[in-house]
Amino acid sequence: MTHKFKVINKSKLNSPKRREVLPADKILSAIGIPPGEIVADIGCGIGFFTFPLSGAVGDEGIVYALDIEKEMLDDVESGMLEQNIKNIRTVVTQEYKLVLEDESVDVAFLCTVMHEVKMREKFLKEANRILFSGGRIVIVEWIKKDSDFGPPADHRLDKDVLKKNLQRTGFNDIQIMDFNDYFYIATAKKTGES
Repeated sequence: MTHKFKVINKSKLNSPKRREVLPADKILSAIGIPPGEIVADIGCGIGFFTFPLSGAVGDEGIVYALDIEKEMLDDVESGMLEQNIKNIRTVVTQEYKLVLEDESVDVAFLCTVMHEVKMREKFLKEANRILFSGGRIVIVEWIKKDSDFGPPADHRLDKDVLKKNLQRTGFNDIQIMDFNDYFYIATAKKTGES
């Protein structure tokens, strides 16, 4: 079962509880984002990870902040102005058409997006399309169990299901690890075929 996050609830994306259980800097440290990389933050929302990613890639790198909601990207653009950040590009996208060129990014980063996607394999093929050969996808998702925070368990995406989706859409070297009691991180490399 999928559900879509509503823009009206966007303040929840930067709540103290979310910052506590989803520490952006620790997650980026765990996955390793080198300076100079080009990253697509797919479903970036208000930029919870966009800004830390911007710091990780540095002046030589680029972060594409992609969202289907212009209102979310307005918040990102405000933050860019306030912090004088030049390496973020906001992109209004469609769910199954990411609007970036083929093979244009090193990393496709998705945080708590996949459980909202109905046609996961179509979506993952599109993420695969924008990755350089050998590029990687990084997916942060809710562990499929009930907890005191986040969507109910039946709205969450099982790790094994996600692994099969990745295998069927041109990814290999799939690694999945629990990050904490709430989230797991899946990483995989583009094999070249999609």
